[in-house]
Amino acid sequence: MTDHTNRPSAASAQDEVARICSDLIRIDTSNYGDGSGPGERKAAEYVMEQLAEVGLEGTLYESAPGRATVALRMDGADPTRPGLAVHGHLDVVPADPADWRVDPFAAEELDGCIWGRGAVDMKGMDAMILANIRQLARTGTKPARPTTFVFFADEEAGGLQGSHWLVDRHPEWFEGVTEAVGEVGGFSVTLGSPAGSRRVYLLQTAEKGIAWLRLRARGRAGHGSMPNQDNAITHLVEAMGRIAAHPWPIEYIGPVRALLEGLSDITQVPWAPGPEPLVAELGQQAGFVAATLRNTTNLTMLSAGYKHNVIPQTATAALDCRFLPGHEESVMDTIRRLAGEHVEVEVVHRDIALEAPWESDIVDAMSRSLQRADPEADVLPYCLSGGSDAKALARLGISGYGFAPLRLPPDLDFAPMFHGIDERVPLDALRFGTRVLGDFLRTC
Repeated sequence: MTDHTNRPSAASAQDEVARICSDLIRIDTSNYGDGSGPGERKAAEYVMEQLAEVGLEGTLYESAPGRATVALRMDGADPTRPGLAVHGHLDVVPADPADWRVDPFAAEELDGCIWGRGAVDMKGMDAMILANIRQLARTGTKPARPTTFVFFADEEAGGLQGSHWLVDRHPEWFEGVTEAVGEVGGFSVTLGSPAGSRRVYLLQTAEKGIAWLRLRARGRAGHGSMPNQDNAITHLVEAMGRIAAHPWPIEYIGPVRALLEGLSDITQVPWAPGPEPLVAELGQQAGFVAATLRNTTNLTMLSAGYKHNVIPQTATAALDCRFLPGHEESVMDTIRRLAGEHVEVEVVHRDIALEAPWESDIVDAMSRSLQRADPEADVLPYCLSGGSDAKALARLGISGYGFAPLRLPPDLDFAPMFHGIDERVPLDALRFGTRVLGDFLRTC
């Protein structure tokens, strides 16, 4: 049993969230997506130590050497209610220190922010979760509902060694769970001029599906000095051009339509015939919504050839495709048509699109917690353009929401922080989010 006699009894979640966030950032958990990298084991061990310090016993799973997930269940104040899952991920995308103003793994405090890889994606939220777990344990308080807390491995590579592994191997952790909250939602956007600004919090109720595709062109190998009408690189370039130029039409899925209607009511800017002027009202965060107005495809990697005077037999490109709920089949058909007869479309990784109910008790609970902390604010739904571990939990029938609450400064360019250079989270936003998340856990 850990000795707690020297631990300050007055410590609160808000008091220690910055420390926990900084500690986690300093543990490099870069996920390169190819099995290399340090893994999450050291960060998972840190989580286990923080739990043990307040008398809680988590369970650490290692799906592969160094790839670690931590799970913990806490009884609810009302054990008859359906269970809740609260989840984060411990891995981060890589960062090149040469590109950053500061060391991305030093967790420096600068300009009122904690800087470092994972500050917003998503060690800041991990810290908010862990700080609240510790406060619940210190005060002997139970969450409102039976709650499973999970710190997953491998989210940045699709969750095969993390959320999907745990769902496949240990679904018992989610027995009785009907809803889950994790990244990315609950953050604020500020509409209007500083003199007449209005703050809106975006709750994530949907997310696009993922299809990571490989385009593989085949042709006739030959000498670089000879004419060749069956050049694999030419076939691939032509296919890439068609895909890049394809005008994916605007599609208004339910959460996007509800968001636009809400924004229009607040700003009095119409969203028909085209939503672009209204989306622009979101300022720095417009990119979050713009990406959910249509299906998207982006070419991300290219590989061909091995010598200057040799025409290769094959050439490949990587395509990151994100499709809206209900659109996977039509998007894949379109990509295959655009690729043409000389290019194969291989699925490297795919995962489902999600849409959870907006009219629900859990959304009401999240909204109440936000508005208790920020009474003048509005709360609206939105669709996440990326993906999250909610996709794995959906296989168990669990509805997933994004709720990592942050009250952000109006001038913070938040959207590019995800996977971007100079990622950072304001200290005030961390403390605000910790307070809101704690209120939600106690009252949901």
